[in-house]
Order: sequence, then C-alpha cells, then structure tokens
Amino acid sequence: MAEQVLPPGFTAATELPEKYRGFFGNPENLLGYKVTQYKDPGTGKTYSRLSVSQKGAYGQAISGSSEFGAGFTEDGGNLISYSPTSTPGGDNKPGSNTPGVATYTATDGKSFTNADAYTAYQANLDTQKGQRQSAYDLLYTQFAQYGLQSLVEPLKNLIQEGVSPSEFTLRLRETDAYKKRFAANATRVNQGLRALSEAEYIGLEDQYQDIMRRYGMPESYYKKGDLGTQAGFEKFIGFDVSPVELEDRIQTAQSRVFDANPEVAATLKQFYPGITNGDVLAYVLDPKSALPELKRKITAAEIGAGAKIAGLATGLERATELASYGVTKEQAQQGFQTIADILPRGGQLASIYGQPEYTQTTAEQEVFGLSGSTEAAKQRRKLTALEQASFSGTSGMAGTALGRERAGQF
Repeated sequence: MAEQVLPPGFTAATELPEKYRGFFGNPENLLGYKVTQYKDPGTGKTYSRLSVSQKGAYGQAISGSSEFGAGFTEDGGNLISYSPTSTPGGDNKPGSNTPGVATYTATDGKSFTNADAYTAYQANLDTQKGQRQSAYDLLYTQFAQYGLQSLVEPLKNLIQEGVSPSEFTLRLRETDAYKKRFAANATRVNQGLRALSEAEYIGLEDQYQDIMRRYGMPESYYKKGDLGTQAGFEKFIGFDVSPVELEDRIQTAQSRVFDANPEVAATLKQFYPGITNGDVLAYVLDPKSALPELKRKITAAEIGAGAKIAGLATGLERATELASYGVTKEQAQQGFQTIADILPRGGQLASIYGQPEYTQTTAEQEVFGLSGSTEAAKQRRKLTALEQASFSGTSGMAGTALGRERAGQF
C-alpha cells in the first residue's frame, strides 16, 4: 500500500488540540485535522465541523479524510454541539444559502463529491504546478546568466496554466522578444542550417567581439543594443561565418591593404575606382562576398603595386591573370625588378638586329613562367647571341674588356 500523506489544507498533528479532544475524544493514528465553517440555510447561523485524516483508514488512497462527529459552535473557547437543519456541504459554506451534498472544488475548478478522489486529484495538480514552477525557475536561471531574464519573465503565467513543463522552452522561442534577440537563427534555418542554442549563439557573439577588439575595429561594429543584440553579428551567424574565417577576413584587409606599402592601397583604388578603406572593410565583413574572391582582388592590387615600385605599369586584367597563375606579392616585386633590369636592353637589341619586338609581356612570360615562356626565353637568348656575335667579329672587340662587359648585359 502506498504511503498515506496529509491532504492539502490540513494541520499535521498526532493528537487533536485539547479543546477538540474534550469534545470529540482523540482519534487513533491521527495524521492531521482541519476545521471547516458552514452556514445553516435554515437558521442563517454559522457553525463548524471537524475533519480528520487517519493513517491506514483509507485503503489504497495516498491521502484521505472524513468529517468527524457533530457540528459545533464556539462560545468563549468552549465548544457547543450544533445540529444544522440540512446536510452540510460545499453549497452550505458561508456565503451560500443552498443546501446540498458536500462538494470539493479543486484549484482548476473541477468539483468532486468524494473527498478521497478530490484529495488525490488536487495532490496531482499541486505536483504538476510544482513541476511547472521548477521548469520556469530553471529557464530563468539559465537566461539570467546572460542578462536575458526579461525574456523569460512573461512566461510566469504558464505556472498557473495546464502547460507541460517541456513546452516552456517552445513557448519562449515563439515570443517576439526571443525571435528578435536570436534573429540569425531564422536565417540559418532558411539556408538549411540548424538553429543554434542560446549558449552557442552568445558564445559566437563573444568570440566575434574579442576578435574585433584585438584588431582595433571601431566599437560601432560590435556595440550592444536592446537585450544585448549585436546587429552586425547577425549576418556572420546567419551565414555560418566561423570566428577563424572572420579573423582571416579582418587580417587580410589590415595586413595586406591598410598596413601594406601605400602603393597597394593606391593600386587597389586604381583598379576599383571610388573604393575607400571603409568600402574595403565593409566588403571584408560581408559574408556574401567570398573570401577567395576578396583575396584574389587584393593579390591583383599587390601585383600591380609590385610593377609600380619597379617603375613599370600593369593593368587590372594583366594583374588578375598573373594572380590566376599563382604569382604572389613577393614574386611580383622580385620579378618586376628583374624585368625592369632587362627590358630596356632587350627592346634595344631587338630594334638593332631587326628581331621581333621584345616587350614587357615577353619578359613577364619568361620571368613568371607563363604560357609562352619557352619562346620568350629563346627570343632573349637569340638577342644575347646576336649581341655577342657582333662583338666577336673582325673588329676584335670581343677580346677587349669593354666587349666582354657589353656582351653580358642582357
């Protein structure tokens, strides 16, 4: 048999108070008692009845009680027996004039005429209410860690409703305030990504903010608004930009444009007229702009800057082509310097000996290993051979120091 517990509203006691013992005696195995007032509809008088709960008296019920003995009134602390003109019950309690069978009304409004059934039902309601309170308290505590308890507070009324504790989180995520605070989750779901938990979402925001602070980004990029929202981060979370990728983007702009030789920024603006540093940063922080494409554009600007430093010139199309061949910033600087050294003499020799024009494009083909590099190398070697041959003729110049020096310049 299940352990019997005291019904709601009863006072725990192993024996009745003295004034009730003198009137009713002392019931055996007492768990507790309760005094209920009624109104006699016949006389209008208010009287009381005593209910007791006794251990082992109610079979398999976990709790139970019964009204014990006669009705009574009190006069100066003394109990006086009172017999009402009708059967006492819920309809005869003070404020009602309708006699009837005893009824018991649970807190959800459901009525019972059986005390044991009422007690068991009410106990179950109380248990469920306690579970809802626990679910609310847990949610409140979790969100209070992030200063977001105001999102949970409107759910407090659910404690009184017949809502399953498992629904609390679902109800929370349906509120407008929650949807605003975690707006990027809707973007993620629309793109076939899973929605992040609150802890994952806020953890990403913290990592983004830490990266921006370390790179000296303006506070406007990570300033917090209502409920701690950081609107600038919504697109990063929505488009699944990892903290590693965000740092790579910022580092690309900072180290390869802003902190690089002025020629790089100048060439970038030459290739893409009207672009500002703010535009570069906005492009870098736009998840819709592919990071490889961003890096390709900056590499093209670095190649163009390498030509400019060597006193040469190259356009966007050629710089982009060189970038597609894998030419790096360092290779561009070294290669264009080599081209600047050999190009004037190569062009001069081609003109002297009536050979095909030796151009910057020809030199680039050989120096950077582009398509046509073999032919370009042959052309340069032929010009070198013609020059050497001209100084090894009957004039005897090849045997002089001047002849050897001039023949080796190209």
